[in-house]
Amino acid sequence: MQAVQFHEVGGPEVLRVTEVEQPTPGDGEVRVRVAASAYNAADAGMRAGVLPIPVRLPHVPGYDVSGTVDALGAGVTGMAVGDAVVGFLPMERDGGAAEYVVAPADALVPAPTSIPLPDAAALPSVALTARQALVDDGRLEAGQRLLVVGAGGVVGGYAVQLAKRLGVHVVATASPRSADAVRSAGADEVIDHTAGSVLDALDGQVDVLLNLAPIEPEAFAALVAVVRDGGTVVSTTAFMATPGDDARGVRAATVFVRPDRGRLQELVALVDAGELAVQMDRRIRLAELPALHAEAAADGVTGKVVVLP
Repeated sequence: MQAVQFHEVGGPEVLRVTEVEQPTPGDGEVRVRVAASAYNAADAGMRAGVLPIPVRLPHVPGYDVSGTVDALGAGVTGMAVGDAVVGFLPMERDGGAAEYVVAPADALVPAPTSIPLPDAAALPSVALTARQALVDDGRLEAGQRLLVVGAGGVVGGYAVQLAKRLGVHVVATASPRSADAVRSAGADEVIDHTAGSVLDALDGQVDVLLNLAPIEPEAFAALVAVVRDGGTVVSTTAFMATPGDDARGVRAATVFVRPDRGRLQELVALVDAGELAVQMDRRIRLAELPALHAEAAADGVTGKVVVLP
């Protein structure tokens, strides 16, 4: 079968499209015929060797995947050959940038039926990140106020949608390029962070501050002032510390996405109920994945990209 691998860490040039042996599922595993995998920035971080995930080389990237169950390992129940599934795979294992991937059965859930199966690969890790940041770590509740810094990205879109579904007043920062999309996701107020200070533009304090942007540490620390006493600051920028304020009881939490089959099932159900829109901006072929990594390294990748085998 075809797969994209890297045999050593480094720049995008270490990625190769190659022929590899089709994997065989072991106990508690299934083999999935891949409909699509998804590109995430963490894939580039692991390829470059800057993200401390202990991958074994050679490594196949693409930990978000959708596809069809092709074979069952021993002990797998509740799943059958032919089932359409979606999953967030263990990041240290080979991913879905291939024609087939072997995955733990408990990493997969039934795929949404309301969207094309390849597009479902765009959902798992980014939507889980938003859900975990807001509710599990941020403890966001109905009636509260939320500030999302950097809402124009993919995680931001899910965060705004999920917060509005909780009954939260959402204030979001975005550039003019992404402001309309953030409003469409449901933000009550959109602040143009390119036009001036967010601190000056914000009207009143918030219960939870969610940071999704690579802002300067000093600017991030200053934003803690907008969080009410006893509130929470949550951030996905794991490369720097999340500031809080112990004197005012403002808690700080840094989020790195965690596998959670139950939460993923809930998100799929929201998609099929029409209550959560899946963002998918571009489809590419497997052979184009090295070029996508090069694009990300040079200019960054806008939107969500899925990779078809």
